[in-house]
Amino acid sequence: MLNLERKVALVTGASRGIGKAIAIALENAGAHVVCISRTAKDVQAVADSLSNASSAACDVSSSESFTELVKNIVEDKGRMDILVNNAGITRDGLILRMKEDDWDLVMDINLKGAFNGIKAVMRSMMKQKSGRIINISSVVGLTGNAGQANYAASKAGLIGLTKSTAKELSSRGITVNCIAPGYIATDMTDKLSDAVKENLNKQIPLGRIGSPDDIAHMALYLASDEAGYITGQTIAVDGGIVMV
Repeated sequence: MLNLERKVALVTGASRGIGKAIAIALENAGAHVVCISRTAKDVQAVADSLSNASSAACDVSSSESFTELVKNIVEDKGRMDILVNNAGITRDGLILRMKEDDWDLVMDINLKGAFNGIKAVMRSMMKQKSGRIINISSVVGLTGNAGQANYAASKAGLIGLTKSTAKELSSRGITVNCIAPGYIATDMTDKLSDAVKENLNKQIPLGRIGSPDDIAHMALYLASDEAGYITGQTIAVDGGIVMV
C-alpha cells in the first residue's frame, strides 16, 4: 500500500466529486489532508467525515488568499508535501456568444488558481527539497471541444504550466505532474439520460464512464514516493478515449 504517513496535503475543490475522492484517498494513505473549497460548509463536511483532515474556505483565484492559507498550514503543521490543484469551473458557450466575463472567470479559477497554489507552496517545498504537485486538467485540454473554448484553453494551459514548473523545480526534488480525466461520473453526468450515457459509453474503449476514484488512484500514486522518477507528465485517465 502506498504510504503517505507524516505527509501534509492540500486539495482544492475538495467539497465534491474528484476533489473529494482525492482527499479521501490521500487521507486513507496516512496524509493529513487540508480540504479547500470556496464554500466552508460543504468542505467542512468532507473534513469531518475523515479522521485526519481539516478544511478552509479559499478563493484560489486570489494570490493573497492562497498564500496566506499555505502560510498558516505550514506554521501549524511544519511542512507542505502535496498540492493537488483540482478546483475548476465551466461556463460553456460558443465563442461567438461567449461573454468576456465567462472567459475571465474560468481562466482565473482553473488556470490562475493553479498558478497561485504552486507559487504559494514552492518556498516550503524547496526548503524541504521534496514535494509533489499534481494538476487536474482534462482530456478536453488535449483535444479541444466545441462550446468549451474557455475551459479547454484553461486545461491546456495547465499542461503547459505543469511542464514549465517541472523543469523549474526538478533540481529541488519536487515533481510536477498532470492528470487529464475523461468522462467521469459527477453530479452533472448523473443528470444525463440513459440514452446519452449509453452513447458516451460507446465512445469509450473500456465501455464505461469513469468514477472519481479512478482519478483519485492516479493522484495517490503520483503523490507517493513510488512515483519519484515521474515529472512533467500528463497522464490521461479516460478509459482510452484519447490515445496519443
